[in-house]
Amino acid sequence: MSRASLEKKPREVAGMFDGVAKRYDVTNDVLSLGQDRIWRVATRKAVAARPGDRVLDLAAGTGTSSEEYADGGIDVVPCDFSTGMMAVGKRRRPDLPFVAGDATALPFADGSFDAVTISFGLRNVVDTDRALREMLRVTRPGGRLVVCEFSRPTLAPFRKVYETYIGQVLPRMASLVSSNTDAYRYLTESIISWPAQRELAGMLQRAGWRQVAYRNLSGGIVALHRAVRPA
Repeated sequence: MSRASLEKKPREVAGMFDGVAKRYDVTNDVLSLGQDRIWRVATRKAVAARPGDRVLDLAAGTGTSSEEYADGGIDVVPCDFSTGMMAVGKRRRPDLPFVAGDATALPFADGSFDAVTISFGLRNVVDTDRALREMLRVTRPGGRLVVCEFSRPTLAPFRKVYETYIGQVLPRMASLVSSNTDAYRYLTESIISWPAQRELAGMLQRAGWRQVAYRNLSGGIVALHRAVRPA
């Protein structure tokens, strides 16, 4: 299937990502104007994992973020529901223990991880609240969650420029560098419809997470949410 709808049916979304897997990382680099590298570094610092920690990297895709944890001595488990994305990552990094899994029904025991992180994947999950509760379940008491996701620029003039970029410029750029422009139209729509910073913070609290906080990156294009599972 060429693209998914905003109903976010799991098979549609997985199939869409399977279709863009081969050029996904390169396309992200181009469309984000290189900002995705900065966002990954900020996310990794927020997770603050130490050697020996076990980290679940959800929506890991081809494992670009996971390999950075692994290279730092972290016991990382990359998990995604797109087998096409994971196949590309496994060819590049056969040492990473990729696991196929749905964020709303994770195939891990309670309290399995010191930290859970998900970057640019939460908005593609069919049931956000259920996924946040699942992440809470597999995190040990006192463990942490870091969510890196597109959000809403805080300054109105910049927000207008950004909306023009993702609505008009980004689809044209995607047509030049992506193998599936329809998929990137869906991704644009999913960004526009996604809750703003405070709304997502409220969702985290309702799911049972505590010490919820966030900070904006790139003027609010992306927000980094952090939370802790209560002891």
